[in-house]
Amino acid sequence: MGENKDYLSAVLENGSVHISGEVIAAIAAMAATEVEGVCGLNGNLGSNIAEMLGRKSLGKGIRLSLAGDVIAIDCFVVAAYGYSVVEIARNVQEKVSTAVESMTGQPVQCVNVDICGVTLPKASKK
Repeated sequence: MGENKDYLSAVLENGSVHISGEVIAAIAAMAATEVEGVCGLNGNLGSNIAEMLGRKSLGKGIRLSLAGDVIAIDCFVVAAYGYSVVEIARNVQEKVSTAVESMTGQPVQCVNVDICGVTLPKASKK
């Protein structure tokens, strides 16, 4: 999550608000994992090692680009076998964009979805 250290800042009449990139990544990750057909998010090597060492990474599988008040989000999704990957990607784009915009009050320029894996259903034990 080293790439999520930027802040989104907004000046209000009574002061200013600064939202960490890690918070925005966590919002995006939670929204993406709520989409039907998404098994999880695929993190990078750094987040996978941190998770093995016991550090929970809420924004795992999300990469942000913050430029001024413009937010661009990349989601690295693992899909469930049997679902349309195009439909999953479309639903992730909509859900992530809506969640981030409603919680931060800032527009999301784009949500890019990378389907980087497919998981098979677990075999039932008899």
